[in-house]
Amino acid sequence: MGMTFAEKVLASKAGLDRVVPGQIVEISPDVALSHDNAAAIYGIFKKIGVPSLARPETVVIILDHATPAPSTNHAENHRIIRQLVKEQGITHFYDVGEGICHQILVEKGLALPGEVVLGSDSHTPHAGVMGALAAGIGRSEMASIWATGALWLRVPESMRITVTGQLPEGVMSKDLALQVIGDLGADGALYMSVEWQGEAIAALDLSARATLPNIMAEMGAKNSFLPPDQKVLDYLQARAQRPFAVVLPDADARYEVDLVYDASDIRPMVARPHSVDNVAPVAQVAGTRVDQAFIGTCTNGRLEDLAAAAGVLKGRHVAPGTRLVVIPASREVYLQALRAGYLQTFVEAGGMVESPGCGPCMGNHLGVPAVGEVSISTANRNFQGRMGTKDSQVYLASPLVVAASAVAGKIAHPADL
Repeated sequence: MGMTFAEKVLASKAGLDRVVPGQIVEISPDVALSHDNAAAIYGIFKKIGVPSLARPETVVIILDHATPAPSTNHAENHRIIRQLVKEQGITHFYDVGEGICHQILVEKGLALPGEVVLGSDSHTPHAGVMGALAAGIGRSEMASIWATGALWLRVPESMRITVTGQLPEGVMSKDLALQVIGDLGADGALYMSVEWQGEAIAALDLSARATLPNIMAEMGAKNSFLPPDQKVLDYLQARAQRPFAVVLPDADARYEVDLVYDASDIRPMVARPHSVDNVAPVAQVAGTRVDQAFIGTCTNGRLEDLAAAAGVLKGRHVAPGTRLVVIPASREVYLQALRAGYLQTFVEAGGMVESPGCGPCMGNHLGVPAVGEVSISTANRNFQGRMGTKDSQVYLASPLVVAASAVAGKIAHPADL
């Protein structure tokens, strides 16, 4: 019997012929990613007692969660990180304004097929869009990697999701992801490797594909993988910072869960408060008041997402009493959207465009809701208090639905405008 993607990668990294789910292996990650929490990790690292990073060339630090710094405490945090970078000779450092860590890792050619990416952020599985095995870990684990260059990992069970057909017009990969999470639940892939395949997946552009592994963290997945094809190889041709080798699952691999979806059956979806698996078709919640609409995040802040939203907003205006916040996922995306005229469209429609970063996704700044307000967001989480206000409600949807809701002042699909 062959091996799944995760099994093949971990066996290779551990120097073994094969591994099985549940087995503990010791591996050295190709990338050790952290963001603003690098300051806290540094504090743990210093307690370990080693003077320098074991493998500084693998360490990547990207400031994104509270940028520009919304408080003195955040600014001090950034100062500590900049000092750490200087002292330890970390070359892969991206300062305030470059963008969200998961997006930057891909853009800078640091998330590569067949490699292992471990990050101190739960949405690290995002890098699976490039064919990497990418998983989130804790701060203490990251400090250990800084000190030793290695970490123990448990080989995950694997789930395969095959998506046939094509998504209908007005339906995005976010809708597919929400449908799957709604069907399986927030713990439906707990500590599993989720592999996507099928003609519907192959038809997606890289931006749309990235939404899928990113949001699988909300289903408990350890990592998520999309097979690298020519689109991926072409994208990496001028970006990859190292040679790499594509790893694909064996045809006779065994999967704990094996699912098939017909993309033509997927409809525009919304995740209702206060759980990502509290999913319903847009039609069921249409008309719900919206105080704030937010387009951005590592889930849906890329150029194609902004293009879709701008197409809805062109020639229209945000409804009175509703606010629209747009935050591109990276500086590169910001500039592309600027040249394409999308940012002008957002501003002319009455929206606010902010600098690249996480923004209000985790409730730090740039759009924290008031008590009792309703937000609709392209983000990946909507649990109570996620956007910084416990007594508010957050709905999750695609950029098309969020843009239409901003225009309508209530949850709506573009077809309803």
